[in-house]
Amino acid sequence: MAKVIMIQGTMSNVGKSFLTAGLCRIMRQDGYRVAPFKSQNMALNSYITEEGLEMGRAQVMQAEAAGIKPMVCMNPILLKPTNHTGSQVIVNGEVLGNMSAKDYFAYKRKLVPHIKRAFLKLSEYADIIVIEGAGSPAEINLRKNDIVNMGLAELVDAPVLLAGDIDRGGVFAQLLGTLLLLGEKEKERVKGLLINKFRGDKSLLMPGIETLEQKGGIPVTGVIPYMELALEDEDSLTERFNRKGSGCIDIAVIRYPRISNFTDFNVFDQMPEASLRYVDSLSKLGHPDMIVLPGSKNTMGDLKWMRENGLEGAVKGLAEEIPVFGVCGGYQMLGEEITDSEGIEEGGSMRGMGLLPVRTRLHKEKVRIQVKGRLNGLEGIFLRLSGMEYSGYEIHMGQTEIIGGTGMACGEAVISSKGKNVYGTYIHGIFDKASVAAGIVVALAEKKGIRVETGIFCDYGSFKEKQYDLLADMLRENLNMEEIYGILKEARLF
Repeated sequence: MAKVIMIQGTMSNVGKSFLTAGLCRIMRQDGYRVAPFKSQNMALNSYITEEGLEMGRAQVMQAEAAGIKPMVCMNPILLKPTNHTGSQVIVNGEVLGNMSAKDYFAYKRKLVPHIKRAFLKLSEYADIIVIEGAGSPAEINLRKNDIVNMGLAELVDAPVLLAGDIDRGGVFAQLLGTLLLLGEKEKERVKGLLINKFRGDKSLLMPGIETLEQKGGIPVTGVIPYMELALEDEDSLTERFNRKGSGCIDIAVIRYPRISNFTDFNVFDQMPEASLRYVDSLSKLGHPDMIVLPGSKNTMGDLKWMRENGLEGAVKGLAEEIPVFGVCGGYQMLGEEITDSEGIEEGGSMRGMGLLPVRTRLHKEKVRIQVKGRLNGLEGIFLRLSGMEYSGYEIHMGQTEIIGGTGMACGEAVISSKGKNVYGTYIHGIFDKASVAAGIVVALAEKKGIRVETGIFCDYGSFKEKQYDLLADMLRENLNMEEIYGILKEARLF
């Protein structure tokens, strides 16, 4: 049986995921068995568990902070948008099907038993469960049949901490407006208010806090400063796409409309020599040292987008001079042809970019598997990667085969073209090993006649552990943890 506490927000991107992760790390440090939970996540960044089940990466990040392995019961419902009005619905790690937003809204109450079972399973393991809400509980048009904010809080009898984002302004209106739109019983669940992403002198905030507590009738439990942490954030409103590094090695990731699993490249953010940037137009591409085509939720649609805006032609031209690396959907794009006879995406057949001698056929059955091994037989600029260990997971709809005699399989991990520095893989996380990522940066640096210091590179997993500890330290300093533990003490055992 577990105690429960929930983080809700006044809107998307107020920092709920990081706050949940930080509380998980603090409570783990304090000796508790703690686990994260989010009943419904909408994201294109996903992960495959040991059992071959799919879940959102935000809960994976939180599980890492809690020091436990990711389990699909932490995220029983995952929505992966396929267009502006529809999503692939994944329940308990397996695809249920595609639904329009309207159809899903009418259907979602049928998923409550799945949420209950997942939560009960998690409560058998944990002393404390930290729940993350989604968006805002005050979306009055969505309150009916809610299963992720106050509807879930009522289902599991969870006390709530409500967070607002002061960095975007209007935090007092955010918090008071949200409280105003909640029902009386819902408001009673809110035990503390959090002001997140604060920059400046906290003493200047005190008059506002006093008025907020007076008008809202709920104490402010913490004012958390803006934190520059290299941790995975939610993909819908990530700030990563706007960051510009200062490293000497320029890595350009193509940011197509349905980009997925861009977390594959976060490892390069912790390397000062690497400058990772996301490109969504021809004018921004320039002449990088390497181009990466990431995963996509609609490979054919995103390739069509690249074809129409000129990025495809530019990538093909630059492939004569610099390495191009495709991951998952990006790998499929690099081939000769994509066939969709079952109507998974666009239907029909489509010419690929012709940079790798492979052909892809899309199928309804999704491949979901964790993998590990060694990179063998690479040629070209990344020859030095041969023999290095890798681990990761595959998650894709379709099978890809080599055609002709101009390509080679490097073990089961990477396909490369003969005579060109073009590479493709289905493996997410293939760069996470320090040796692999460092090998890529060193090879690119040597091509430019630059020497880089590799001794400072650490395994990405070790790097993230340090980031979780920094997050916990910052929250301990700025949250009233005594009050939060008091809220937990009063909470009902689930």
